[in-house]
Amino acid sequence: MYNHPCREVIDDLKAAGASWIQFDEPTLVKDLESHQLEAFTKAYAELESSLSGLNVLIETYFADVPAEAFKTLTALKGVSAFGFDLVRGTKTLDLIKGGFPSGKYLFAGLVDGRNIWSNDLASSLSILQTLEGIVGKDKLVVSTSSSLLHTAVDLINETKLDAEIKSWLAFAAQKVVEVNALAKALAGHKDEAFFSANAEAQASRKSSPRVTNKAVQKAAAALKGSDHRRATNVSARLDAQQKKLNLPILPTTTIGSFPQTIELRRVRREYKAKKISEEEYVNAIKEEISKVIKIQEELDIDVLVHGEPERNDMVEYFGEQLSGFAFTANGWVQSYGSRCVKPPIIYGDVSRPKPMTVFWSTAAQSMTKRPMKGMLTGPVTILNWSFVRNDQPRFETCYQIALAIKDEVEDLEKAGITVIQIDEAALREGLPLRKSEHAFYLDWAVHSFRITNVGVHDTTQIHTHMCYSNFNDIIHSIIDMDADVITIENSRSDEKLLSVFREGVKYGAGIGPGVYDIHSPRIPSTEEIADRITKMLAVLETNILWVNPDCGLKTRKYAEVKPALQNMVAAAKQLRTQLASAK
Repeated sequence: MYNHPCREVIDDLKAAGASWIQFDEPTLVKDLESHQLEAFTKAYAELESSLSGLNVLIETYFADVPAEAFKTLTALKGVSAFGFDLVRGTKTLDLIKGGFPSGKYLFAGLVDGRNIWSNDLASSLSILQTLEGIVGKDKLVVSTSSSLLHTAVDLINETKLDAEIKSWLAFAAQKVVEVNALAKALAGHKDEAFFSANAEAQASRKSSPRVTNKAVQKAAAALKGSDHRRATNVSARLDAQQKKLNLPILPTTTIGSFPQTIELRRVRREYKAKKISEEEYVNAIKEEISKVIKIQEELDIDVLVHGEPERNDMVEYFGEQLSGFAFTANGWVQSYGSRCVKPPIIYGDVSRPKPMTVFWSTAAQSMTKRPMKGMLTGPVTILNWSFVRNDQPRFETCYQIALAIKDEVEDLEKAGITVIQIDEAALREGLPLRKSEHAFYLDWAVHSFRITNVGVHDTTQIHTHMCYSNFNDIIHSIIDMDADVITIENSRSDEKLLSVFREGVKYGAGIGPGVYDIHSPRIPSTEEIADRITKMLAVLETNILWVNPDCGLKTRKYAEVKPALQNMVAAAKQLRTQLASAK
């Protein structure tokens, strides 16, 4: 018999003395076909003899387990225990109540592994007591809803966090304490003082005036039943914008950020630590913006950016200026690979007390005659890259952020900024795992984006940018965003994006599929970029195509950025000449 690698691992664990083995199977929460569920059953049947003598736990998380998958999972032989996310999988609770296999352990994931809010212990204990009546006292295990990889490590490290807000939070270390407290309470050893303090914190969060802003709630509620769209269609807007901007065909631009040098980071750090004055800081940032503009003008880029030297992170920068947000000193979580981020905490109703970017954008525009893009992070991305309040639906919080960004967009327009980019890098990232939930998410996410720019004039050009994702399956939602220009990753995904247009999807707005990958230090040649643009021209109209890199240039060095952009502009000019001579 073929010795499957999984069997080898099991044998090694057995030999090392393991008595329990956990298999993570979050894929079971997706909408699986019957043949996939059959394959799942077959796979575990193959392992059954190897698993003999072990306690086997199969964990699912991040969403409800569909009824068919629940039935398939709980029918497995040789499996001792099943774990479920009962925070994001509230319907799974009904399936358990409807029938759970006798003699099996239930790992009840009632402490949220993906967010930073303290558990409502009284509510969780009540659910556990119900479950105990179903599976039996000795077969119920209290657990987190998922691994604690997704939350910050320890609240003890937060010495500067507001005391009231801190009382509402639980990081990984505190979640372990919550699990233990619930298990002990279930066994009849309830820590009354701990439960009492928890109840007080829950009540404080519900009643705190800093959480609720009636005006914001009223404005967000009014958005639900309506559809927000700019009055004119995109082709008419593009004509009006072209008369104002007078751009060449295949206009060139970049996505927003320029290299963040060690010196630049030092300036921001010293200003935050009050080691330099505000005047010194402003002068240093203006000097950096001037340098970035000069580089772009020398390269002959058509639509400029200010380089974002004043920004630490595309979400944190805005969160720090919005009400309803709190920030940690050490609340780091892994993003991907070795990259970690420190997500803001949205604890209350969101509003914008004052303009956030107008000063820097107008300063930058005053330094050049070319169009300068105003740079904003969109509401869906701010939502998806934050720890979000769990006391109201996510879409309500997103609508509140959208209204705050709308205020900023309109102030930028009043200040004379005619091109405004609202990045939605994380729009697809928030897509639910269950296909049945996609339409609802995409509806409010796309609506949130449209809310931000519904009030601008036809002559104001709205751009958006999306990073690395597979967009083909949501292309109609992207079109529905109704942006004037979208810049989107293309080169790193091996030009999969272009296939959607080859298959007949009509796109009438401006589009800039990235012509080179900024996550690589390699400098693409003019010929290579020209070849990419030519492939794009085979499926996209000449008058809507933009030329730009895949993403922002923050992580690159100037020694890479300058020659790459030089070749990008040269490729665009080369093709303009070819197109003109072909007429």
